[in-house]
Amino acid sequence: MKIISTNRKARHNYDIIQTYEVGIELKGNEVKSLRNKNCSIENSFARIENQEVILYDMHIPEYDKSSYFKTDPKRPRKLLLHKKEIEKLYGYLTRKGFTIIPLKVYFNDRGLVKLEIALAKGRLLYDKRRKIKEDIAKREIEREMKKVYKKY
Repeated sequence: MKIISTNRKARHNYDIIQTYEVGIELKGNEVKSLRNKNCSIENSFARIENQEVILYDMHIPEYDKSSYFKTDPKRPRKLLLHKKEIEKLYGYLTRKGFTIIPLKVYFNDRGLVKLEIALAKGRLLYDKRRKIKEDIAKREIEREMKKVYKKY
């Protein structure tokens, strides 16, 4: 698995409920651009429209060596999921606070571009602060446990 891009802020700003590995509909020059690790998914999100999942604001720059076939870098892209998965996601999205965000873009073992998306619920500011405090406490506990076990 060759990772192209990750969304580092996603786990900080959202509580991840469930993740999915999905395909993405791309043009030829976009795949070539992804092979050069040119991609940004920081502010992207997905919506369900007409029983299809559409990804918005994913930036794939133009492949510099393509001649006449150029695409819009931020065009909406269709995600490839099974119908049951789309229905399940739609059920969650009708509730307040849920959204679909991409976590990472990568090439799988067969050389296909895959996208890991997550069903997520947005965190509030006080939730973010609490999560940071829990992480710091967890690290300190692990550090102390390491010291104790080193003595024996």
